[in-house]
Amino acid sequence: MIFSARTHDLALDEGPLLVGVINATPDSFSDQGERSTAACISRAERLVADGASILEIGGESNISNADAVAATEELRRIRPVIEGARELGVPLAADTHKPEVAEAAIDAGVSIVNDIGGLRAPGMVELCARTGVGVVLVHADVAPKTVRWDDGRFPGGPTAEVVAYMRQRVAELVDAGIRETSIVVDPGPDIGKTPAQTAELLRNLDQVVGLGYPTMLAASRKDFIGVITSRRPSERLPGSLAAVAAGVLAGAKLIRTHDVAEVRDFLAVWSVLRGEATLDPASQIDDAIRRETPAGEYSA
Repeated sequence: MIFSARTHDLALDEGPLLVGVINATPDSFSDQGERSTAACISRAERLVADGASILEIGGESNISNADAVAATEELRRIRPVIEGARELGVPLAADTHKPEVAEAAIDAGVSIVNDIGGLRAPGMVELCARTGVGVVLVHADVAPKTVRWDDGRFPGGPTAEVVAYMRQRVAELVDAGIRETSIVVDPGPDIGKTPAQTAELLRNLDQVVGLGYPTMLAASRKDFIGVITSRRPSERLPGSLAAVAAGVLAGAKLIRTHDVAEVRDFLAVWSVLRGEATLDPASQIDDAIRRETPAGEYSA
């Protein structure tokens, strides 16, 4: 399975690729780190060193209680980060639902557009088709930054809704000129869905995977994990790893995460214990990492 993203062809058969998240926003729901250009580029370097195969850069938070960001401001935030990260040797994705932002980001070096608006804005599909970028098709039948929690919204269940949506939208994108190999599907956890609907959808993620398109799991630190664990976003890594396990079992090919190093380590151990990777019988642990350095002398 290949994901074609402009000048990059990414092989997806040897385990999921990690998509590292860079929030160039002052109001991200998920963390409170520094958001200067220098800090974002430093984070990009660290994520690649940690094992990210793709970097996703966003300049507008999707939290519903924050004001919308003008395209000029969104570009002011992300363009210098794109320019600083494009030499790192991995494809870059722009997290945006505005065609004018996507076009400028592509000109700056982006190879993938991840649009939480479902590629619905006028001109977005045509732009992606013309430039040959990869696209992440998100199940999003609500406008960005919109809350819509309705227990009865999916009479046939959220999974059936998402599967039908993806079938129809993928066909529309291909008809519009986007290559089939350039499409990744994202079922949109928490986007227009209650926590219970998101959990039900992810329990049945194999049905989305069964459509035959690379599936991205974008569950990192999401609200449904907070509901289950009563944890703040920065405390949701264990819950996020549980979602990763379920996603990998279902066949997800890309994992979007804020915690690349931790997910990489999780997947490394997971692969060995499942027999998908081997451990040399002669392997020994390096003394440098065998134990923590004592904090000080112990007194009797």
